[in-house]
Parts: sequence; structure tokens; C-alpha cells
Amino acid sequence: MIKNICVFASSSNNLNIKFYNDAKILGQLIGQAGMNIVYGGSRLGMMYACAKAVKDNGGKIFGVMPKRLCDYGVANPDDCDEFFLTEGMRERKAKMDQISDAVVAIPGGFGTLEEISEMIVQKQLGYNNKPIVLLNTERFYDNLIAFFDTVIEKNFAKDSARDLYFIANNPNEVIDYLLSYNPLNVKFASKF
Repeated sequence: MIKNICVFASSSNNLNIKFYNDAKILGQLIGQAGMNIVYGGSRLGMMYACAKAVKDNGGKIFGVMPKRLCDYGVANPDDCDEFFLTEGMRERKAKMDQISDAVVAIPGGFGTLEEISEMIVQKQLGYNNKPIVLLNTERFYDNLIAFFDTVIEKNFAKDSARDLYFIANNPNEVIDYLLSYNPLNVKFASKF
């Protein structure tokens, strides 16, 4: 059963309002579904918009932040039900992975790209069997999805790699996918 959802997202406060709205709606739906959020642990950007909405709708929030970012003064331990301080970014991702049952990437920058890519590779290699979702707000991930298709079409990955992740066009599709996810139906893209 999916209880804790890791959400990777932008920490920018300077985006189009549509991005924050989808983040808030996703957080509202997560909380209303009785689930919790694992996130970057700050009061910044879409990540905080989503986390706050989870908390406002009955869910718990688990923040995970590396010490260096905490030293910049962006940590938000007061709003978190649990706050984890890590040595660095690699430990942060490992902790987020450890305490989550599913992964959702809402629009974000290079950090979000790196985080979701690692989770896809871990699933591809059989290290996890978690649902992975990209929320394609405002068609944000269209070019990334096209790149994934090119990787597959040029034989850098098997066609079954498309089963490693799900593309959602709105927050409701994210929740519907997570609630219906059956790990027994997942086919791993790599067999050694």
C-alpha cells in the first residue's frame, strides 16, 4: 500500500501561477487520500506549495535536507512532522527513497531531473518497484518525454522502459494511478 509519496519539485518562487496551483491541488489530493509527502524540507517553491497542501488536508510531511542547504537558512523543520538532516545530496536522495513508497516529479529544474532519472534507473535495474509519475503541467515534460522516446527508438533502452514511469496530465491522474498501482504488473526493462 502506498502511504508516503516522494515529490521532487522546483524550489523557485518565480514561476507561472499555474505550476503552483497544480502543486497545491496534488498536495490536497495526497492529504485527502490519507497519504503523506516526503519532500526537500524547505518553504520554497512548488515543493512547499505541495507539502503545505498535504498538511492542510490531513497528511503528514517529512522533510529531508542536506546540511549545506540547511546552513543557507532555507530549512523548514517547524512545519514537518519529521525532519531529516543529511550530510549531502546523495544521502538526501537515499533517505527520501528509503522512506517513500512512490515517486512523483512535478515541474522542476536540474535537481528534479537528476532525482527522477535516478529513480527510473533504480527501477529499471530492479532496485525498487515503486510507481514513478511525471506530472506534465503545462506540457512541461514534453521534451523530456520525447527524449525518452528517442532513447528507446535508438535502442539505448528497451521498449519496455516505457513501463517504468507514468505521464500524468493533471493531479487527479497522478492520484488515480497511485491508487490503482499494482507492482505485480510491472515489467522490468532490464534482464541480465
